[in-house]
Amino acid sequence: MAKRFLLLLSPFLTTLLLAVTVTESEAYATTTTPYQGYKPEKFTHLHFYFHDVISGDKPTAIRVAEAPGTNSSAIKFGVIMIADDPLTDGPDPSSKEVGRAQGMYASTDLKDLIFTMVFNLAFTEGQFNGSTLAMYGRNAIMTKLREMPIIGGTGAFRFARGYAQAQTYKLVGQDAVVEYNVFIWH
Repeated sequence: MAKRFLLLLSPFLTTLLLAVTVTESEAYATTTTPYQGYKPEKFTHLHFYFHDVISGDKPTAIRVAEAPGTNSSAIKFGVIMIADDPLTDGPDPSSKEVGRAQGMYASTDLKDLIFTMVFNLAFTEGQFNGSTLAMYGRNAIMTKLREMPIIGGTGAFRFARGYAQAQTYKLVGQDAVVEYNVFIWH
């Protein structure tokens, strides 16, 4: 009887041992040296103009959503805009295009005209052609100088962090030209 019990128990013990062995895994996180080609801690200053065109036949930003009370709100609370705005090296819309600001912004303050910005700054010219920066933050657009964080990037801007300073250069109706100075570590 004891032999029979051990024969029955043997497959159970083998299965239990395998289950314990299989469920062991590698550590949650490991620290390693940077990957090949990563040279940390460059500092870059970028200067460009952001053209947000809402009016006319060829807008670069369009309203895609709104709250029930958005149209009756003086600050358009709840409006969500999607944009593919040109970035140029000068304030004139015909200046050389250096990239695109692709993303969205939403009016997120009940009392003041403030947007939450979620943008990829995609560069199409020069040494940063093909690289992007991720910008996410609060933009109090009626304030002279605003600051928003840079929270990442791709290509030449892998591991980017820093900030963008925005200053309205020109406002015609709802169309805006905004001067950007971006300071990043990457």
